[in-house]
Amino acid sequence: MIVFPNCKINLGLNILRKRPDNYHDIETVFYPVDLKDALEIVANENNKNQFTVTGLPVGDFENNLCSKAYNLLKKDYPSLPSIKIHLHKAIPIGAGLGGGSADAAFTLQILKEKFLTKLTVAQLRDYALQLGSDCPFFLYNKPCLASGRGELLKVLDIDLSSYKIMIVNPGIQINTAWAFSKIKPAMPPTSIREIITQPVETWESNLVNDFEIPIFENYPEIKKIKSTLYKAGAVYASLSGSGSTMFGIFNKTSSLPANLFNGFFVRITDLG
Repeated sequence: MIVFPNCKINLGLNILRKRPDNYHDIETVFYPVDLKDALEIVANENNKNQFTVTGLPVGDFENNLCSKAYNLLKKDYPSLPSIKIHLHKAIPIGAGLGGGSADAAFTLQILKEKFLTKLTVAQLRDYALQLGSDCPFFLYNKPCLASGRGELLKVLDIDLSSYKIMIVNPGIQINTAWAFSKIKPAMPPTSIREIITQPVETWESNLVNDFEIPIFENYPEIKKIKSTLYKAGAVYASLSGSGSTMFGIFNKTSSLPANLFNGFFVRITDLG
């Protein structure tokens, strides 16, 4: 079975409080974007798991979230057969786009559909949360307001079909634990849930990602990407997740220079 795990962006990201379990309560909107990996999983008659990868490097099999998803189910369902996994990696790694979480969620879905058909959606979501706070989102894969650790999801009706997005990744990997350590959690004056209902043109002044302040201070080259996106005509630009990917939302009719970010990973695709 072949599937195509897609990435996500964060429309706003507020860190509200640190919890007793050392996670943080957040508020954000996860929005799926049409930048995709390719993932193929088949049973392996040799009674041994095999993992191959093309595209961007992802490291060894045991540390990959696809492998962790398989092992999580194998622990509870010993009858799960050995598998061959091929992953073509196109989503930048450690970039705030949730590519690894998407691969893990899609792995869970394939294993359910092919081998564990009695698993419920609720069980699948529980397994996904064990793999990552944003992993359950990819089982919905629709615009969602996320709270709690990111696992409490409410599907939203957001129409961005008249826009396109430019994704820019400078190849910098931001340590998530470091990024959280630089945040002073606080309740924002206005909820993202309220801001997101306003016209996109108003988001620049109101819809913020709390990680931008520490990351821009330590990585001015990432801050420069945001200003360049606005100069190029973006109606909204922001950091995704804890970085380092920046994105700009543009009207579909906008003309974007091909050499705007030479040397960086750049993708342009429609929204909605």
